[in-house]
Amino acid sequence: MAMKIPPEVREAMAELSRKFGRQGGKKAARNMTPEQRSARAKKAAEAAAKKRTADRLARERAHKRTPERGKAK
Repeated sequence: MAMKIPPEVREAMAELSRKFGRQGGKKAARNMTPEQRSARAKKAAEAAAKKRTADRLARERAHKRTPERGKAK
């Protein structure tokens, strides 16, 4: 059974998340070596390219499924 969190505690937790969540990536980058930053950027770029490719292929599949208009029978 889920435990109810009091509103004042929930608000305090949200405030901490807002405050420290903003510095997460920047602080992590400052603590990394240049090689680690490069590896992280490369991994992110590959993931973005993979997503773009998947989105493009999905659009192409959807386009092929639609009946062609203006064809004579």
